[in-house]
Amino acid sequence: MLGELTAETVASRNNVTTLGRADGPVMLFAHGFGCDQDMWRRLVPYFAADYRVVLFDHVGAGHSDLEAYDREKYGTLDGYATDVLEICEALDLADVILVGHSVSAMIALIDAAREPERFARLILVAPSPRYTDDADDGYVGGFSHEDIEGLLESLDSNYFAWADALAPMAMGNPDTPEYAEELRSSICRTNPSIARHFARVTFLSDTRHILPRVQCDSLILQCTDDLLAPAAVGSYVHRQLGHSSLVQLRATGHCPHVSAPGDTAAAILHYLNPRP
Repeated sequence: MLGELTAETVASRNNVTTLGRADGPVMLFAHGFGCDQDMWRRLVPYFAADYRVVLFDHVGAGHSDLEAYDREKYGTLDGYATDVLEICEALDLADVILVGHSVSAMIALIDAAREPERFARLILVAPSPRYTDDADDGYVGGFSHEDIEGLLESLDSNYFAWADALAPMAMGNPDTPEYAEELRSSICRTNPSIARHFARVTFLSDTRHILPRVQCDSLILQCTDDLLAPAAVGSYVHRQLGHSSLVQLRATGHCPHVSAPGDTAAAILHYLNPRP
């Protein structure tokens, strides 16, 4: 798959970081829109002692190689999914536990459908295969098409004001505004042109057809009061995946790994190491 790419090129392109137990099971963390690998910093310490933790930035985010950004390649989620598989190949990762947040949960599912032998388990944090409702089949995504178009038009007209509005909506937890500020700052660090493109790819995507093709065992982590991925969406993903568990966290908002890392880690560890 790497073709003309080298392992070093892939690692540099996606700013790959490896830490934790070198000979442990692999946990690969994939961040969501507007974020980078730093958003996992509160969750990673719960796993570093026992797992080989691999972090990276999607191209266009964090300290990735912005020169590698190609609007055609990243015009669909498939381009990001290809990068994840290239990271796995470059680092020779096997039996991977892939942790994906938000849009990266769907990228994880695309990868598991493409290379099922590569992944041991998927952990899907606040996934949504489609953000808009679909009246034709009764699917509830949480937004009308007009809602999403309005959101994207707002993004196009004033990127930084849009970030100011989106961050508290996505993060929730109004009693701890520092979390929303962290997300806002992360969004604002992203190149606006790339962020606009990625936002359209994210919010207009429909990956429902992928779900029945995934046979990998999966954990779905659902939050309360998640405006971007309401309860009906988590239930839908659970029904469509052949081998999945659905856990309702006490955490609120769309980013439990930021606002409630302890509860999030406990749910993941219970899934990975169930005890009587």
